[in-house]
Amino acid sequence: MLLGERQHVTDNLADEQLTEFIREYTERRGPPASELGATALRTATRERSSQRQRGPQLHAVNEVRLDAALTVRVYRPTAERAGVLVYFHGGGWVIGDLDSHDRACRRLAASSGVIVVAVDYRRAPEHPWPAAIDDAVAAVRWAHDGPIELGPVTGRLGVGGDSAGGLIAALASQRLRDDAAELVLNAQFLLYANTDLTNSGQSPTTEGHGYGLEVADIEWFNRQWVPDETRWTDPHVSPLFEPDLAGLPPTFIVTCEHDPLRDQGDAYASRLREAGVPTVVRCEPGMVHNFILWDLISPACAAAGDRVAIDVATALA
Repeated sequence: MLLGERQHVTDNLADEQLTEFIREYTERRGPPASELGATALRTATRERSSQRQRGPQLHAVNEVRLDAALTVRVYRPTAERAGVLVYFHGGGWVIGDLDSHDRACRRLAASSGVIVVAVDYRRAPEHPWPAAIDDAVAAVRWAHDGPIELGPVTGRLGVGGDSAGGLIAALASQRLRDDAAELVLNAQFLLYANTDLTNSGQSPTTEGHGYGLEVADIEWFNRQWVPDETRWTDPHVSPLFEPDLAGLPPTFIVTCEHDPLRDQGDAYASRLREAGVPTVVRCEPGMVHNFILWDLISPACAAAGDRVAIDVATALA
């Protein structure tokens, strides 16, 4: 669906299961991220990951250490030649890891037929901006060079990510456009991604409480990654402020009706199209942030994830 062809939205969440999950999540919500801190948040994330059912069996899943600080996990769905998606997990640049998104990456690889390279980038606050972007660019360069660990590839290469990982993908695309003209990306996939750390638009107000992602937590995560708030309008931090978006790869943007980041995703899509970048945007009606992780909770979340896999297959398979 092209930008401007918004799907019909509803006042309710996408299905009964998601409605009940968000209701229970809101009722049992503990202290804000600012009180819990990075260590406690990471512990809780690891506990949830350990309880999540593993995703589909694939032809091969292997971890590759690119250097002392950077590891990737390669999900190969088939022994045949395939396109490659370098993927960056969400988690506010503070939480999330290869295990938190293992099931999501398995599903994405299995459903799209594309090799998924998940990147264990360095996280804040220990490693603030631009460490994650440096790692992202290094991982894309590695995948582009056709290392033996990837196996046979078609030469089609894309980047993508969810939430903070979507912003990492967007900034990596911009840097590669500027610094590596020889490296051609065939697509970027930005799933309910941050594009503006200043939280512009109306959705932070209308959707910023009670839908699983609180605006106060977003702002705390932003400060962990970029402590100097005067830099939040720097185009190397917030891609929405990049004055020239021409030359970026064809882009798929997925936003959610009930997500405080929705409007900044829509704004970035508008800017891309104005710059002549082929851009598809889909606002998932009744959907909330983090749906890529909740396929076991809600059939609607699973279906939204399947649509992402179709996008990836369309561009890279």
